[in-house]
Amino acid sequence: MSVSPAFARDIDGKAIAAQVLSEVKDEVGALARQQIHPALAVLLIGDDAASQVYVRNKLLRAEEVGIHSLEYRLPANTTQAHVLTLIAQLNADPAVNGILVQLPLPSQIQEHIVIQAIDPIKDVDGFHRQNVGGLVQGATVLTPCTPSGCMRLLYDTCGDLSGLHAVVIGRSNIVGKPMATLLLQANCSVSVVHSRSVDAAALCRMADIVVVAVGRPQMIDASWLKAGAVVIDVGINRIETQTGSRLVGDVDYVSARTVASAITPVPGGVGPMTIAYLLKNTVIATRLQLEESRTRAPEPQFA
Repeated sequence: MSVSPAFARDIDGKAIAAQVLSEVKDEVGALARQQIHPALAVLLIGDDAASQVYVRNKLLRAEEVGIHSLEYRLPANTTQAHVLTLIAQLNADPAVNGILVQLPLPSQIQEHIVIQAIDPIKDVDGFHRQNVGGLVQGATVLTPCTPSGCMRLLYDTCGDLSGLHAVVIGRSNIVGKPMATLLLQANCSVSVVHSRSVDAAALCRMADIVVVAVGRPQMIDASWLKAGAVVIDVGINRIETQTGSRLVGDVDYVSARTVASAITPVPGGVGPMTIAYLLKNTVIATRLQLEESRTRAPEPQFA
């Protein structure tokens, strides 16, 4: 890795996400010429304001790339049984290629049960155990959108990642663990730093790549980084200031960019990539389902 300039360059997630969406649009067009039209079903349960914004943005991007979207808005008091029945119907519908249940869910609905109910080949979030296990084994499966987007940012920034030391700060099932797996598959040496790590900052200072996903505003500053490190900040936190509230990441951007060679800003870094890879996953799911339908053994015929 190169030594840091006076200030790190921003990794433009908006621009790279636009490239991904352009690729997805081309793939959707190619499928349409085969009379195949990818469709994404989105379930929004309750009145969480942030979730409503996320869903609206996802549906808008889907429309832009030509993916048909089906929106199911359910009240906050919806029963788990009702959600599972709806998911079963969507699983069985060959016209639906991807199913997304927007998180978080109301307290009466158990997240892990809902996720496991989704057909793994339609699980565009990549959270089903079958997809998680397949990812670890290196199989072709649907992978979580945010880590996949982070990998694209790293490839566009660094090129070949082989031999680089990557530190992932955070070990969540949604970001930290799959991120570490994807980096390992890219031939990085990978360390995962978490709340029980001894001298976490020292571990991070050995890293060429630092991916931060802990949900603590501005936790990581320049003292955690070695010169020239590439920093991917997955966090998005709202903080109050004297002039009002603003969004910040898990990294102290002002401090970190004096040491890093490249860094994702918040907002405008990882966020747009997550939506782009949700739609890319919808296309991947469509192709996997098409391949499965072509290779499925015919039903035996009896006289």
